[in-house]
Amino acid sequence: MRPLCFHSDVLRALLLRKKIATLDELKLALGTSVTVTVFRKLKTLDYLTSYSHRGRYYTLREISEFDVQGLWSHAGVHFSRFGTLLATAEALVNRSPRGHSAEEVARALNVEVQDALHQLTEQRRITRQVISGKYLYTAVDRTRQQAQLGARRSVEALPTLVDAARLEIPEAELKAAILLFYSLLDEQQRRLYAGLEALKLGRGGDRQLAEFFDLDSHTVARGRHELLAQDVEVERARRIGGGRKPLEKKRPK
Repeated sequence: MRPLCFHSDVLRALLLRKKIATLDELKLALGTSVTVTVFRKLKTLDYLTSYSHRGRYYTLREISEFDVQGLWSHAGVHFSRFGTLLATAEALVNRSPRGHSAEEVARALNVEVQDALHQLTEQRRITRQVISGKYLYTAVDRTRQQAQLGARRSVEALPTLVDAARLEIPEAELKAAILLFYSLLDEQQRRLYAGLEALKLGRGGDRQLAEFFDLDSHTVARGRHELLAQDVEVERARRIGGGRKPLEKKRPK
């Protein structure tokens, strides 16, 4: 009796039609219950395994429409041009201009990454630093690592009401935008804004904000205390009697 002959074209046709499939679906399409047979045929097709869903899904590299980070998703299943979750997290950290926190990696990959980052650190494929009280994951290469740390510290020092680490704009442009916004505020608003950002920065925030906005650190501290005590003049930005004097209407004689 001749052995059964399985064709990889069957799997390719299935994946082109469905885009992704589980191992059981691939076995059914191929007409076999042998796992090794499926993988032997997949290997000729340049396949990818999902880094989400415990690697239960398969697709073809030719199908994947990767974004700039090398990621692609279909029906809530996530794939990467780098392959596994470990390899993807490693690439994301190493390629980042400012390094990444665990939260940032998880947000980018849409999966839990704590265990993966721990493994990568233990295997010395990435490094871990403490920045502003949080772990920052950076490249192993020393030159790249120092560049990432410098960029991260520069962004951390910029007071902004948005998550600066997620902004893909030059530091100089961000600083200019903040200073322009600050210049449009009145005296009380400037003091309160500086105090709010000092609260966000924590210890040493008064000094950092004072240097950034060219203020006295006591002014920043005053704004911070006013916010915490809710001692803010809401009704007027100016004191009573401030502003231009009204012009008297000229009446014809």
